[in-house]
Formats: sequence, C-alpha cells, structure tokens
Amino acid sequence: MTALIIPDKTKLDKPPLEIHYLGDRVLRSPAKRIAKVDDKVRQLAREMLQTMYSSDGIGLAAPQVAVNKQMLVVDSDPENATNPPLILINPQIKSASKELCDAQEGCLSIPGVYLDVTRPKVVEVAFKDETGRPRRIKAKGLLARVIQHEMDHLNGVLFVDRVKNDLMLTDELTKHNFSVKAVKPIA
Repeated sequence: MTALIIPDKTKLDKPPLEIHYLGDRVLRSPAKRIAKVDDKVRQLAREMLQTMYSSDGIGLAAPQVAVNKQMLVVDSDPENATNPPLILINPQIKSASKELCDAQEGCLSIPGVYLDVTRPKVVEVAFKDETGRPRRIKAKGLLARVIQHEMDHLNGVLFVDRVKNDLMLTDELTKHNFSVKAVKPIA
C-alpha cells in the first residue's frame, strides 16, 4: 500500500488535466465506482490536485477532467500549506442535517459564474481514502458545501441545476457565454 505523495499547492502553467465546461457531455454521465485503489488511482488524485490548485479551485471531481470515476479532491483552505487536502473515493452521504443554508457557489467547469444554492448545513460522508482505507467524516460549513457540490458531479449534476433564481441564472450564464439550455433543473 503506497501513500499518496501530495503535491505542493503551487500553480502550474500547464496543469496535467483539462477541465471540461458546462455543455460538455462528459459532465452529465454518472461516474462509476472505483473497484481497487491502486497507484493509477493515486496518480489521478495527484494530477487532479495539481489541476485544482492551478485553477484556483477548492474542489474537483473526476468527471470534470473527463474521467468517469467516483473520486473527488477537496481543499477548503488552499492557502494553508499545513492543511492537507482530502481525497474521497466512492463517497456516499450517510446523513445530512435538516438545517439548510444558502451560500454562493462557483465551479471550475463554469468559470466566472457565482450563484446561491441551498444545501444541508452538515453532512456525514463515508468514503475510501487514497490508501483504500474506509473513512467517515462529519463535515460542516464550507467543507460540507464543497463535498456536496463535488459529489453532485459524480451524478452528472452541476450547481446551476440547483439554482432557484431563474433570472439571475440566465443573466450570469449569458454574461459568461454559457448556454442556458445546458442547465438541467432539479425539481
């Protein structure tokens, strides 16, 4: 069992992976479970982290880089070199608080667009880490929001699908040259 060598949080001029944008079909496919956590999976996690840091992100899901696997990387404090990122493989939300909160979200796959989304305030998540060990965390605040946002990507859902204010949604997407037709509202 090899440990993941976490890349430093520097920005690369040419990140190893290409981020796909709203309108690209790869963002709408449900991701497949990862059967075995091996060196290939760890290499993907490393490249996802390098790509996320290079793009000023705090979360990235494998489908955003056209990899149809259930994996996400999260670092809700990228400025803090001592705060290690989380790698979540096959994550599942085990419980969510009834208490909801609204907050502005953005997405590396929809650059420049920031809109309010309502989500549970606290979630408990089960996942495998980069060594393949089962883990469970209770996340709240920004971390809970980022995990939920990235987990949506594993189901082909984007944060704009959850935006309730149609007028703001249309304005923001149009302003940043994204098609409103690419949104798939969640009832």
